[in-house]
Amino acid sequence: MSKLFRAYVKASAAVVVGFGAIAFATSASACGSDALTHAASLQDAQSLGSLLHQADMGSPGNHAIVGMWSFTMTPTAGPGDFGFQQWHSDGTELMLSGGRTPIINNYCMGVWRQTAPSRYHLNHLAISYDATTQKIDARVNIKEDVTLDPSGNSYTGSFTLDVYDPTGRTMVASQHGQVTAQRVQAN
Repeated sequence: MSKLFRAYVKASAAVVVGFGAIAFATSASACGSDALTHAASLQDAQSLGSLLHQADMGSPGNHAIVGMWSFTMTPTAGPGDFGFQQWHSDGTELMLSGGRTPIINNYCMGVWRQTAPSRYHLNHLAISYDATTQKIDARVNIKEDVTLDPSGNSYTGSFTLDVYDPTGRTMVASQHGQVTAQRVQAN
């Protein structure tokens, strides 16, 4: 065999092995245990020169808030809300609001951190649209401080909901109240 052909074969083998390693790491983080997911995230962060980093969620392995929840927000005044939330192990959160129609936007997202054992803080952002003009009519910031019960199947806490004008600079309304949630089980 020529030197050029041998070099090509070695390079091709290296590429195949590299893709195999990437596929294995991806499947481990997508379907593996919490420990595998976080180890892969941390290793990737170190290999990329710390361009990526693991979310700060308090004590390792103590992310009991992670999962799907059926929530209810009960304000001290004004209309409430209900729906579903998903708290993810990477410190992100998604909410589907049952109290809002899709035409004005009923999905929104946030980030969370663990503040103490069984306690969590959520910073959640939403954009609201006018149903007629389909233009942004408000930006919303919801903050929750919740405590997970000992069973890990429900949480309670407080929320504040601040509504800003479309530019996000001027607050136009605010409300606060209580939030409760029950874990959605995979039955």
